[in-house]
Amino acid sequence: MAAAFPKISKIVYEGPDSRNPLCFRQYNPDELVEGKSMKDHLRFAVTYWHTFRGQGADMFGTGTAVRPWENGTNSVKMAQKRVRVAFEFMEKLGVPFYAFHDRDVAPEGKSLSESNKNLDAVVKVLKAEQQRTGIQLLWGTACLFVHPRYMHGASTSCNADVFAYAAAQVKKAIEVTHELKGAGYTFWGGREGYTTLLNTDLAREVDHLGRFLHMAVDYKKEIGFTGPFYIEPKPKEPTKHQYDSDAAACLNFLRQYDLLNDFKLNIETNHATLAGHSMQHELEVAAAANALGSIDANMGDVLLGWDTDQFPTDLYLTTQVMLTILRMGGLTTGGTNFDAKVRRESFEPVDLFYAHIAGMDTFARGLRIAAAIRKDGRLGDFVKNRYASWDSGIGKQIEAGKVGFSELEKHALKLGEIRNNTSGRQEFLENLINEFI
Repeated sequence: MAAAFPKISKIVYEGPDSRNPLCFRQYNPDELVEGKSMKDHLRFAVTYWHTFRGQGADMFGTGTAVRPWENGTNSVKMAQKRVRVAFEFMEKLGVPFYAFHDRDVAPEGKSLSESNKNLDAVVKVLKAEQQRTGIQLLWGTACLFVHPRYMHGASTSCNADVFAYAAAQVKKAIEVTHELKGAGYTFWGGREGYTTLLNTDLAREVDHLGRFLHMAVDYKKEIGFTGPFYIEPKPKEPTKHQYDSDAAACLNFLRQYDLLNDFKLNIETNHATLAGHSMQHELEVAAAANALGSIDANMGDVLLGWDTDQFPTDLYLTTQVMLTILRMGGLTTGGTNFDAKVRRESFEPVDLFYAHIAGMDTFARGLRIAAAIRKDGRLGDFVKNRYASWDSGIGKQIEAGKVGFSELEKHALKLGEIRNNTSGRQEFLENLINEFI
């Protein structure tokens, strides 16, 4: 097959002084940061759905993307060719991972058996390309939201037959992920929610979702798949309310249905902002529960109240992300997955490279900045000192569970007026971050 990107060579690190738009100025994969290479810290992944299936369409206009390798068909043969295009792109970009939905890589058939057959035919090419390039599957997932059968949801559908069909589709997607040695598997409940409560038995639907995920855990163990399961929170869009609305809601659900030991979270920036949170907040909530597994790297537009999935180019964002990830000891089976798409106006194939380079450089610089802030120590020391009263005396006794209300009342009666609170110094700390950016 002829090269899809014949004029583009391997993207390499040339340093911050380079003016070559097709090089890395910040991302140096072999550079050591806190004793580990940038490549291993960041574990970059390309999303199949946006990068290779996105056509630049939106709700107001048809696609604008120019993709010379496409022939206009949704055939298995075209899907197999697309795999080779994808791996050429990823090999030239130098990313170690990719992620996909089952229906991204292979066309939906007229029946489940035909869809499975189509998927198997494309998986053969995926496997061959993985072996040729060394690029690995970060995680797979099933598309349970596009087909009309899922209009009422998948595992939360009012129709039991739809539940069964979704289970069969997820079963196959887990099998394929296992066959491709995927590092994990993700559940995204695109339509697992409601548009109106007037027609919704919420308690029953959530119970069904819990049962569905237990079935998935059981099957994972049955076939010997050892990668983690992830849930990706999102509050709305396309439904008015999705049951996996944010990190805290997901954690509460997992605890309620005794699934916390079997799942971690895949946190996405634009989903965090849709939920009214920052990415840093969602990461910290997940990390505090030891449930942060992977991230989807993108950002939204503050002037648009929907999921724009832009490539991350905000240094404050990537610095905050990497501060949390470094503090928790780094990503293991998860990665930094670019769930992002080029703008509708950026329609040429080369724009796919420009976009990913921008995201990778921004995260690389955010990693360096976060490591420098940690080495400097002032931010960490400030937080530690702010909570110093908990490291000894009555604070230490409270955390150890050695006192109750009666003992605390006796302590409080001796205090008098409390006058030794210290300033939070938010502005000082924000300026401290600016020193490094």
